[in-house]
Amino acid sequence: MSGHTLRSAMILLVVGNALAVLSDVVVKLMGNDAPIFQFIVIRTLITLMLLLPFYRQFNLKAPFGGFKVHLVRSLMALLGIFCMVVALTTLPLATANAVFYVAPLMVMVLAVVLFGEKLTPLSVLAVVSGFVGTLVILRPLEFNWGALAALGGALALAVNAVLVRLLPKDQSTVHKLFVSHLLMVPPALLLFGWEWFFSTPGWRLDIVSYALSSGALILIYSLTVLLAYRTVDANQVTSAEYTGLIWAIVIGWIWFAEAPDIWFVIGSLMIVVPLVLLGIVQNKRPPAPTSPVAH
Repeated sequence: MSGHTLRSAMILLVVGNALAVLSDVVVKLMGNDAPIFQFIVIRTLITLMLLLPFYRQFNLKAPFGGFKVHLVRSLMALLGIFCMVVALTTLPLATANAVFYVAPLMVMVLAVVLFGEKLTPLSVLAVVSGFVGTLVILRPLEFNWGALAALGGALALAVNAVLVRLLPKDQSTVHKLFVSHLLMVPPALLLFGWEWFFSTPGWRLDIVSYALSSGALILIYSLTVLLAYRTVDANQVTSAEYTGLIWAIVIGWIWFAEAPDIWFVIGSLMIVVPLVLLGIVQNKRPPAPTSPVAH
């Protein structure tokens, strides 16, 4: 593989993570009084429409193979988006993103529990350091619903990533995304109905533009990830995934005047540095058929 190919993949991931953070910015701009389930329903429907042009990648012979796993993943995705919105609208942009990066550590723990995988000493260090780093960032004395939502969002991402292994191997990534979003629609509509009648009645037209922007940015991010990992091994460019945290710091500082404190810096380093070291160590081993957790 040429150096040019590796650089191109790294650039794709850096740009893609910037777009993912911009999606977070869109969510944050909605405000903490936004009708969350209205946003989820609209974004889910928009994502389904954006995925339809790729129907050639659907497995039409067995579209709902692995239905139970798909259903659990769709419910976890619904929970994850809810938690993400709560976290982004109540926490500083960089803080929420830093906690989301705990998801790969949760994947390691879940893989041990569910599949009996063995952790290396460096993996154990990464898990312990990452969770302690999360406590340093959130500081239990300042713990609130936003912090709990950020952890819930990270857990939902991790469960979704682990359950992918249980899905049929002949289903493409696009197929899995489509089925997951399709199964999200019924429960999301029910929750939107509850929200409409009992929580925040009325229709906010501006949520449509927020949902469209967020959904489009995340889909483009997903495409950059797919393109990047088509040309290089995942463990060679994993470190580029963590540039999302740098983007979150810069954009949060410029856009929302959110200056990170020393506790944020220490906690973030405790989360990210061991993960980068893991990527470097894995880079010296034979390629593994895995990729980092999607945003």
